[in-house]
Amino acid sequence: MGLFDALFRSSEILGIAEETLEFALESSEATHPNEYMGFLRGTEADRLGVDRDGLVITDVLVVPGTESNSVSATVKTNQIPNDVKALGSIHSHPNGVISPSDADLDTFGRGSIHVIIGAPYRRTDWQAFDSQGKPTQLSVIDVNLPETEDFFDFTQADIDEELRR
Repeated sequence: MGLFDALFRSSEILGIAEETLEFALESSEATHPNEYMGFLRGTEADRLGVDRDGLVITDVLVVPGTESNSVSATVKTNQIPNDVKALGSIHSHPNGVISPSDADLDTFGRGSIHVIIGAPYRRTDWQAFDSQGKPTQLSVIDVNLPETEDFFDFTQADIDEELRR
């Protein structure tokens, strides 16, 4: 397994934080008519007050240098941070089609959950997919998100511990 693949964990994903979904919908609309693209990042549910084992999608990482137009978004893979909490991807389809293209399916192998948001970017204009491109259920969870200053608050010891899991 390469470093990039090691960044995507296999813990159960319980859902996406409501604030995170709202952020992605707003970002997709703001980027229109171009595609919006990012990587999903999770937080352990117990750190968010959820009494279950697993992860909640809490953040969207937008990679510097991502180029997008009305039909695609291209990420510079050398700019992807070494983030052990990455779970999958999220991107928009400005044409409103909420199903994966062949190009999308080629990228879905990395991570276990992939979200497509379609124009006009309302609360109902999105769908989660598994790594094979099959629609999957993703609950929206109302949780208080961690403070943003905690986003990059980790040490090498934290990274080593996560990689041992």
